[in-house]
Amino acid sequence: MKNKKYLFPIITFFLSFSCALFVAIKVFPNNPFTGTSKTEKTAVSKFKDGDLIFQTSESKQCEAVRIATNSKFSHCGIIYDVNGKWFVFEAVQPVKLTPLEDWIQHGKDHKYVVKRLKDDTVLKPEVLQKMKDYSQQFNGKEYDAYFEWTDNRIYCSELIWKIYKNAAGIELSPLRELKDFNLKDPRVQKILKERYGNNIPLEEKVVAPSDLADSTILKTVIDTY
Repeated sequence: MKNKKYLFPIITFFLSFSCALFVAIKVFPNNPFTGTSKTEKTAVSKFKDGDLIFQTSESKQCEAVRIATNSKFSHCGIIYDVNGKWFVFEAVQPVKLTPLEDWIQHGKDHKYVVKRLKDDTVLKPEVLQKMKDYSQQFNGKEYDAYFEWTDNRIYCSELIWKIYKNAAGIELSPLRELKDFNLKDPRVQKILKERYGNNIPLEEKVVAPSDLADSTILKTVIDTY
């Protein structure tokens, strides 16, 4: 009977551990916390926590994005070091962490560009952790095919812009309005018609992958094109 006094702390410890594990798996399902990833970092990596990565995708919507923005980039994400492995946090369907090597394979010809803050000393460990903590609220959310400036659903460049702005206090680029882009091309018009009918929200705030790629506070560190 005298051992009962040790029983409660032990039970409490295991309950706390189980809850923490559940939260980790819930926050990033099918991801590094499950131990299934095989994307190992090299001893000296060419990537850095918080880097931005861009690629060309080949769907009809991505084609329209490239045309409307006059850019080769139609998709982007933010590179995170999670438990010693590289992932890309990206807004697809749904928003999720994707192993970096898998993310690269999804792009056209497996080509990509990596951008980094010119002054990346501002991304101190505590700032990066804040960015990751902030990111978790978006995990599992629906992809926003309507490009609305809300947090209900979210698209790729919006995700990155909001993480940097709201968690790190860094505005990567000015916001624009939908009407600022090249909307006259028939391929763009087709997508707009499918999405909005005759009520195109021309004054909706928007940030495109090209806006981030052209940011004056970023530098190119890798270009495989």
